[in-house]
This record gives sequence, structure tokens and C-alpha cells, in this order.
Amino acid sequence: MNLPNDRRLPLANTAVAYAAFLIGTLCGLLQVFIRNDALTLPGWLDYYQILTAHGLLLAIVFTTFFIFAFFQAGTSKALGQFGPRVILWNWIGFWITLLGTLLVVVMVVSGQASVLYTFYAPLQAHGLFYVGLALFVIGTWVQGFALIGHYVKWRRANKGQLSPLFAFMTVATIILWVIACLGVVATVLFQFIPWAFGWTDGINVELSRSLFWYFGHPLVYFWLLPAYMAWYVVVPKLIGGKVFSDSLARLSFVLFILFSIPVGFHHQLTEPGIASFWKFLQTVLTFMVIIPSLMTAFSLFATFETRGRQLGGKGLFGWITKLPWKDVRFTSILIAMLFFIPGGAGGIINASFQMNELVHNTLWVVGHFHITVGTPVAMTFFGLTFWFIPYLTGRQFTKNLQRLAFLQIFTWSIGMLLMSTAQHMLGLLGAPRRTAYTGYAHEDALAWFEGVLSNHVIMAVGGSILFLSALLLIYIVIQLWWFAPVSDQESKMTFPMAESDVSGTPALLENWKVWIGIAFVLIALAYTIPLSEIIQHAPPGSGRFQTW
Repeated sequence: MNLPNDRRLPLANTAVAYAAFLIGTLCGLLQVFIRNDALTLPGWLDYYQILTAHGLLLAIVFTTFFIFAFFQAGTSKALGQFGPRVILWNWIGFWITLLGTLLVVVMVVSGQASVLYTFYAPLQAHGLFYVGLALFVIGTWVQGFALIGHYVKWRRANKGQLSPLFAFMTVATIILWVIACLGVVATVLFQFIPWAFGWTDGINVELSRSLFWYFGHPLVYFWLLPAYMAWYVVVPKLIGGKVFSDSLARLSFVLFILFSIPVGFHHQLTEPGIASFWKFLQTVLTFMVIIPSLMTAFSLFATFETRGRQLGGKGLFGWITKLPWKDVRFTSILIAMLFFIPGGAGGIINASFQMNELVHNTLWVVGHFHITVGTPVAMTFFGLTFWFIPYLTGRQFTKNLQRLAFLQIFTWSIGMLLMSTAQHMLGLLGAPRRTAYTGYAHEDALAWFEGVLSNHVIMAVGGSILFLSALLLIYIVIQLWWFAPVSDQESKMTFPMAESDVSGTPALLENWKVWIGIAFVLIALAYTIPLSEIIQHAPPGSGRFQTW
């Protein structure tokens, strides 16, 4: 099938995303069996290679490539088809990102980069691993700036108008991504690459970790905001409604830019070298991020109730029965939203000074990560996939494929519920994360394995169900890509974008200079003094460690 360039581009990103998804979920399956002492790896492969690949391929590669595919297709729909230059620069960015990905994967597979996706110093990977990370970020920036260029061109041609909501949210997410990446770019270019290639003798460990988490926490919102975009713009269209409030939606994204970046120290509450005041300040800013999340929840359920009552829903909860539960594109995303409720509650615990002491560096954090990213984000992406690939390929999402999609969503939900719950319980019992060795000869550690259905067994069962669900999803993707019937012009899948009334939306919300300026002020307040102290009072620096 001869597809136009603006379809081939997001398809290429989607292909890489799902290739990474398949390998990453296989690595996850191997991990739960290793931790359960049910699997021994061959001598050429170790647990930390698998753990590194799992984190990088799912948390970084799958999400990033899928997000840019979503951005490219949606922006082209919202603002008009891309010109030749926009397409060219997007392709250049794609190939740079892919080159960086392949370089990182080669280093991990060859056993020279088992440093996990956080790549904490003083663990040292091969220098090419860090070069690959740099290329990955540069490639995303090229694609992001190409999309912003298309947006700027639209604004110039439509002076005085607010941009479509999807385009606004895309630009907001790219702005957040670029600002957040400044931290990881700084540590990779000026610390890790010179250190790994032997140009410097040591590395300032505390500075490298602080710069990583400057990037690491807003990375979570780089994953979440595209899911929120689907919740705000796509879901209302699927149920036949409208965006509840255009100004509320835009304000929530602005608040994410302001409050999701200067919060990295809440990942370092147990680390020395950072004064308690700065940890407290960033913890306060962390709780501020809850506000736009609650705004999003209010807006979405208001949309659901409004539409349900329009369709005849009566009584307090009658509107719920009027929602299109038989449409897996809607049901999958609603289940993803519901999973975010306990996930968000767990985040409040992780960001709290005293409670964090109990769960830091335990499997609780792994369970939290899976129930916030592995379900709300990933399942939203699955729900998008069921119409997104047919939209790009021109094929039909048949009734048989929809039945399989329901099975995939329910198995993913069950598997994640089992696995993440077991991980939370093991964390409360003190089971560590980031390690393959859990069978310590101590009565507290032995409690992790007690009973036929111990938490480790439940975690393995949940992980197995998740992998089977992942295989089913890949089968659906392949069918939608190559084998499903080709749609005729009348029934061809469209990109669903709900109407959004901008008549009451203040123009200030799209004044990026103001919001970017405020964001940098908050970042400066939160980071300037503590980072300068870390640099000024730094020890000589750590040498190289390789524990695998």
C-alpha cells in the first residue's frame, strides 16, 4: 500500500516503539522468574543486562517513539499537512534517535553497559553507551523543534487565534521535554562522556545524580502528558461529547510545565550532600503537581457525566451505563484512568519525608512505577493503537480484532494488578529493588517467599500474564498493519479530536514566553544554590566501578 509521507513517518516511529515493547516485556518476564529462583541465565547473559534493557526499552524507547508518532499524526491533522521541510527534519530526527537507540542496545547486549536505566555513577558503562544517550536526546529535539516549526507557521498564518487544543498540548509537552533534558544532557556531555573515555579521572557522583533527577521526574510527565492529551481530546470524541473546558485543559498543561521540573530532590531524600531545606522545598513543589492532575480528573469525569446525561442517564450514577463500554478504544483508556488513582496515591507516599524512609529502594517503588506508567500510560497507548494504526494504514479494526483487544486489555489489567500489588507488599516487607539476590538467610527475608502463593510467586504469575498480553497486543498490531481488510473511503478510520470551545480561553495561556520564563525562575530557585554547593564542596571524584 502506497502511503503518503505524513503517514509513513508516524508509522516508522510506531514500528520502533512496538519492537522495543516486545523485547522489553520479554526482559521483564525473565526478571520475575530470576527473582523467584525459577530461572538460571546462561553464562553470557546476566540479570543486570536484562534489567537495564527492560528499563531502557520500555520506559524510554517504547514511550518516546510512540509519543512522537502520536504527535506527528495529530499535529498534521490539527494544523494541516506538513510541508517538505517539516517532514525532512522529522525524518532526520527519527534516524538520529534510532541510531542512538541502536548504539545503547548494542552496548547493553555486549555486556558493557549494565548500569540500569538510571545509569548512576560511579557505575561506568562504555563511552559509546553515553554517546548513544546523547544522540537519542538530540534526535528527539530535532523532531520536536520540527513540530514546533509547523506550529509557529500556523500561528503566523492565523494571527490572533488560539491554536487547536491538540497542537497546544503537543507544544507544551515538547517544551517540558526540552527543558527537562537539559539536566541529562549536561551530565552526559560534561561528566559521563569525558569520564568514560578516560579524559577525566573521576566524577562528582552527587552532581550527576542531581542532574539526572532534574530530568528523571519530569520524564514521568513526558510519559503522562500524551496520555492526558488522549484523555482530554480523543476520549470525548469517542463518546460523542466535547472538551469540558478548553481553558482548564490548557491551564493544567501550563501548570505541569511549571511544577513538574524543579522536584527532582524528592528522589534523593535519603542521599547526603543536599541540605534538608532544598529537599523540603522540592517536596512542596511535588505536591503542587497534584493540582493539575486533580483538574484533569474533574474535567474528564465531568465530560463523561455530561455526555451520559445527554444520552438519557438518570439518577446519581445512571449516566455511567450510557457510556460506550463495548468500544474497547474507550474502555481501555477508562481502565487506565482508574489505575492512576492508586498510582497517584502511591506517589504522594513516595514524596513524603517520613514515609519515603520506609519504602525507598524497595520493591514498593517498582510496584508504584508499574501501576503509574505500566498501566495508565501504557494502556492509554494501547487504546490509541486500536484506532491509530488503522488511521495510518487504512485498514479496518474488525469485530474479531476488537474481541481480542478486550482480552488483551483485561489480561494486562489482571497481570499488572497481581504483579504490582505483590511488589508493593514485598516493598513493605523490605524486599530490595535493583538486585537479583533476594533469598537471604534471614527470617525477615524468608518471609518474602512463605507459602505456596508467596508474593514472589504472585509477582511471577502476574508477569507471565503480562507477557502473554503483550504477545496478544503484538499480534493485533501486526494484523492492523498488514492483514486486516483495507477500509473503503466511507468507513476509513479517522483521527478523533473533540471540539473545544476557545471563546472563553484567555490568550495569556498561549503566551509561551511568560510560562517558560516562570518555569526557569522556579528552576533557578530550586536548583541554583544546592547545585552550586554540590560543585563547590565536591570531593575529588569517584573512579570507575563495574560490578557485573
